[in-house]
Amino acid sequence: QVQLVESGGGLVQAGGSLRLSCAASGRTFSDLVMGWFRQVPGKEREFVAAIRRNSAITYYAESVKGRFTISRDNAKNTVYLQMNSLKPEDTAVYYCAATANSPLVRVTIDSNYAYWGQGTQVTVSS
Repeated sequence: QVQLVESGGGLVQAGGSLRLSCAASGRTFSDLVMGWFRQVPGKEREFVAAIRRNSAITYYAESVKGRFTISRDNAKNTVYLQMNSLKPEDTAVYYCAATANSPLVRVTIDSNYAYWGQGTQVTVSS
């Protein structure tokens, strides 16, 4: 079992930045693929970014590419999402997710993740 705890959400003006953190426990962190998803009420959860265990392989949704950066610190069992140039349409609850690393895992699909955090609200005002 893996426990995930997100932090770092909040209210920011458009153009501003936030950094989300997700602390993991319960399993060897370096064995996990880590992802970030977001959801707006009434809409489906959407993929934001993901990172393989060696940090060399990252994935981004087109809508955040060039603005968001995912990273991980395996020594601290933590994954980060640095969000720059935020837009009002980035407003959502952001979820951290984890699953066992496998080259076959399609990291952009939420149903492929076994573990989820409770979510943290990000609100971008215009």
